[in-house]
Order: sequence, then C-alpha cells, then structure tokens
Amino acid sequence: MFVEKERKVLLAGAGVVAAGAVVLTAVLWPSDGGSPSGAAPSDGKSAASATPTPSPSRSYPLSSPPRTIPAVRDFTPAHGPGWKPDGGRVVVGDGKLADEGRLVADELGLGYGGEGEAGPGDVELALGGASGANPESYRMTVQGGRVRIVGPGEAGVFYGTRTLKQEVHDGGTAPEGVVADEPAKAQRGFMVDIARKHFTAGWIKDRIREIGDLKYNQLGLHFSDDQAFRIESDTHPEVVSADHLSKAQVREILSLAAERHVTVVPEIDSPGHLGAVIEAHPELQLRNVGGVPARGAVDISKPGAAKIVDDLLKEYAGLFKGAYWHLGGDEYRALTVRSPEASYPQLAAAARQKYGANARVQDLAQGWLNDRAKTMAPYDRNLKAWNDGFYAGGAVGADKDLEVAYWTGKEIGAREPVSYLSAGRRLTNYNDEYLYYVLGQPNTFVYPTGRRIYESWTPRVVRGTTPVPAKYDGQILGGTFAVWCDLAQAQTQAQVAQGVRMPLRATAQKLWDPGTPELTWPQFVELAARLGG
Repeated sequence: MFVEKERKVLLAGAGVVAAGAVVLTAVLWPSDGGSPSGAAPSDGKSAASATPTPSPSRSYPLSSPPRTIPAVRDFTPAHGPGWKPDGGRVVVGDGKLADEGRLVADELGLGYGGEGEAGPGDVELALGGASGANPESYRMTVQGGRVRIVGPGEAGVFYGTRTLKQEVHDGGTAPEGVVADEPAKAQRGFMVDIARKHFTAGWIKDRIREIGDLKYNQLGLHFSDDQAFRIESDTHPEVVSADHLSKAQVREILSLAAERHVTVVPEIDSPGHLGAVIEAHPELQLRNVGGVPARGAVDISKPGAAKIVDDLLKEYAGLFKGAYWHLGGDEYRALTVRSPEASYPQLAAAARQKYGANARVQDLAQGWLNDRAKTMAPYDRNLKAWNDGFYAGGAVGADKDLEVAYWTGKEIGAREPVSYLSAGRRLTNYNDEYLYYVLGQPNTFVYPTGRRIYESWTPRVVRGTTPVPAKYDGQILGGTFAVWCDLAQAQTQAQVAQGVRMPLRATAQKLWDPGTPELTWPQFVELAARLGG
C-alpha cells in the first residue's frame, strides 16, 4: 500500500480537492496483473471469486513549481502529466484577448481558434477574477491535458502566457497544478538614453520583446540631450539630429510595445540637457554674469525657451499616448554654483518679478517644472521628474502630483528619499548605485552586475545601499533599470544588449517579488541560460 498526504491534491479523474483539505489516498498495486494484492472482498467471498478492482494505468508524482523569470509567486502542485504544445489550439473567452491569443499561438506553434470552448490539448485565455484584483494578476491552471489562463485584465492574461512560454521552452512541460501570480510593484521599467547614442528601431524592438517576456511594463526613451535630438519633429525640424528615428518608426515601436503591454515613457529633459535645441537656437543659451555659457541649459528668464519646449511637449504628446511622461528637471547648471543669484542676475530678477521679493533662482526653476506640468495637464499623463528637480525651502514648491524619479544622492544638495516620502510623495526607484548602466563608466560609475541586484537590492533601497523604512513601501511605485550613454562609443548596441541581459533579469525578479529569491545566483544564471532570450 502507498499512502500519501498532501495539502492540495489533484486526483486523476476526480478534480481538484478544496484548498486546505487533507487527503489520504490508498493506491493498491496489483501483484500479478489480477486482483490487487491484499484486497478484501466486500461480500465475504474469497479473493479468487471477487471482482477485481481496476488498477491505475499510470501514476504521476506531485508536480514541482515552474522555473521562470521572474519566479511565480504561488504554486499549488498536483498529480498529472502537465502540458506540452502538441497540435492543440489557443482559444479565447473574450475577443479582447485576440492579440494575446494569436501571439502565444504563434510562439508555441499552435493553431488560433478564436472565441470558443477549449478541447483536449488546448490553451484557453479568459477575463475574470475577483472584484478589485490586481489587473496584472493571473491564475493559470494546468489540468486534464489543458491550460486555462484567467485574469481580471488583458495584461494579467498576457503575463500568464509569458509564464507558459517559459515553462515549455526548449521542450519543457508546464507542470500540473495552479499558478497564482501578480507583481509586487506596479511600475517595472527599462530606460534607454537614445539621445547620446543612436539606437536603431530594430534594436529597440528586440528589447521590447525581451522585457515583455520578463513582465516589464515600461520602456523609457530619453531622446533629447546635449548631444542630439533623436526623433523626427514637425514643429521644430531644425533641432533634429542626422541620426534619428522617424515618426513612422516610432509608431512601429509603439505598436509592438502595446502588443506586449509595455508603456513607452518619453522624456524631453528641461531646463537642462537641451544642448541639441540650443545648437539650433543659440539665443536661448544660459550665460552667467561674465557671458560664459552654461552647457545644455536654456535661459528660463526668456519666454522663447518655454515656447520651444512646450511646442515639443505638445507635439510628442500626440505621438506618445501612454499613461506616463518624464519631464526631466535635473542638473540645471544655474543651481550648481555657489551663488546662483550673483552668477545669474537675470534669473534672480525674473524670479523676484514672478514670485515676489524673496524668491530665488531655485524658485524660477521650480516654477519652470510646474509650468511644464501645466502644459501636459490636458493630456492626462502621470508625470515624473528627477529628484534633483525638486527644491526645498523656497517660495515655490513642486506640483503635488509630480512623481519623484529618484536616481542619486550625489548631486549638490540632494535630499534623502525619506524627505520626499515623509511629505507624501510617490517615488520610483532609479538607484544609480545598482540600476545605472553608464557607457564607459565615467566618474564613479561601474557597470552594475545582476548578482548584486539579485542578492542585495530591493525597491526600498532607493539611495545607496540602505533601504527606507518599510512603512513607505506603498509609496514606492516600482523601479527602472537605466542605460545612459555618456561615452557613446564605449560599447556597440550588441554589447549593451549583452551587458544588460542579467541585470535586467535580476531587476525583473526583484520588482515582481522583492523577497529573498528561492534560487541561488548560480542557479538563477543557469535558469536564464536554459530559457534563452
């Protein structure tokens, strides 16, 4: 007699036992192909005259959790053969899931059956779930030779298909049982500085496919800086660099991103990092009292500076229609000197004129950022700005709805993350100690390793290596791994893709589940190699 005791068991032909039940199953194995050994007749007759008890044709061990990146949050094992793609179809319970259905059908070599009932060997995608559930959550059940993925939103169902795709990669089997999964953080991003270095549309599309499979949901494009302006413009074609993306190419990128549930987050950084715009409009250049230009900075006392930036914001708001927008706001050079008011008297005068006798240059800069937020208000975007674009102790405070993109504590006057969080600000983590891949490793930057992220970073580690108190966890909306191209020629596109491969996977794991991973780092690396991509 073989006796087994499990918390949740799937019995062949009997369905799923309710969660929490304890089941004792006695399986009697035949000794010679006749009646089971030791079987007692129910009517008192001899064993020889009793009707033989049918024996199971095959027994399956309790399934093991799937191995995916990021790892699934919860798995209820069961007994059964699992599932492999073998001539089945993908069917959907709602036409809204047609894109997800066609994609996974193509990836797994299955037919696409449209809306309909699932049959043997099929994969079914459906919308549903508890009211108020995380729209990126999903539940995947492998049972009876079929797969059912259900989620409250299309994104959750898509993530279920990513789990299935990884499970069956390279001949693997989706284990019998139930996956219940959802991300810990709502924003899971990868950002690329395409301004300092030109990346082709094909390279960007490859990264979208890669991060989509890793369940990222944002791609940041920093496309304007001192070195170049990289997207075609109709309102100001004079600022566009020779190597750039056409709007047609951007639309292709956006279409692919939408298919993979990735929101593209554009950034036109201002009032600093506008060198490419200034090159075409030198009259907007910020100069100090001695006439020395401040690299990349526009003179925010001049109305023409606001007009050209607003022209560009409005133009690209019609192209990038996602929920998020990055306004920049960092490293305005007028505020990196000992006495901004003495060095830039025109800014000091404009600040007093606009905000009162006690206003300073930082108030003019803060007002600039707020004015750009007003420009974007009709487009209903969630707006981000770098942490060093928020100034404390002045006459003007930053717009209350601006989300802090916290990247560094190294800048002059940089405040601790808690100073923002304690004031009720929401924050995304761009920690430059872990999440900054800076080409050429200038200043004190070193290429981040996946191992360091995997073993010691969490979304609460916002600045340096120390986490903020747990009570602020809900205000930390997520994190972004960023590629900056300060020394653009230090690596090729292919080298960048290879260099960020494991850091991206480690970051994906820690944004999906910030707890200590079950796998060791060598095991995680081995899994990544097996899954490819």
